[in-house]
Amino acid sequence: MSDISVTNLSKTYPGATPVQALDGIDLHVPAGEFVALLGPSGCGKSTLLNLIAGFESPTSGALTVDSEPVTRPGPERGVVFQEAALFPWLNVWENVVFGPRIAGLSKAEYAERAEEMLRITGLSAFTRHLPIQLSGGMRQRVGIARVLTLGSKVLLMDEPFGALDAQTRLTMQELLLSVWQKLRTTVVFVTHDIDEAILLADTIYVMSARPGRIATRITVPIERPRSLDLITGEAFNGLKREILKQMRH
Repeated sequence: MSDISVTNLSKTYPGATPVQALDGIDLHVPAGEFVALLGPSGCGKSTLLNLIAGFESPTSGALTVDSEPVTRPGPERGVVFQEAALFPWLNVWENVVFGPRIAGLSKAEYAERAEEMLRITGLSAFTRHLPIQLSGGMRQRVGIARVLTLGSKVLLMDEPFGALDAQTRLTMQELLLSVWQKLRTTVVFVTHDIDEAILLADTIYVMSARPGRIATRITVPIERPRSLDLITGEAFNGLKREILKQMRH
């Protein structure tokens, strides 16, 4: 597990009219914690995630994972996007083990972990299927299993269930809760869905509109393990009302 520290982080995209995406972001993600970045579209949530992933560099400020500055992408930080980005010509097993194979690991080193990740994501019976034979939810399971097989200590998730229908989205949220409960990987999860943030996260950082700033930090006081039944509960809906109030200001 790894902790993430972000200090006074800003990002401006240069051009004839420079665009400031993030301004003075401060946050800390303790090792093994599940954090949600919540805010409206265009507020810089994905930009912040890309900075943590090492896909982009900040204009100013500091960003570390396990006290080491983030300067480029690395296998210790796995990313799951809204689209699973699988290789269409590879089957499920081949997609899941692609990363470890490219990293030079032997089959003896990655096969057992791959089998375990396929099992806990409910894919053991689908290892020979091609991506085109899978539903959207199943493809996202493959994306999650692929990152976990690589041994990533940090899981960065950019609205991974945003393109799914409502029922599949709920199923995937429940699956992610189960996987996280088993592995306790450090997670940063981008969403604009308040229900999703409350259900999944230990801590929610609410971001303001561009330039993105941290408007408030909310600790989710709902005990784990959690299930979808919480969504109708008073504690859940009370917190939802509080977050809605914060987002209006």
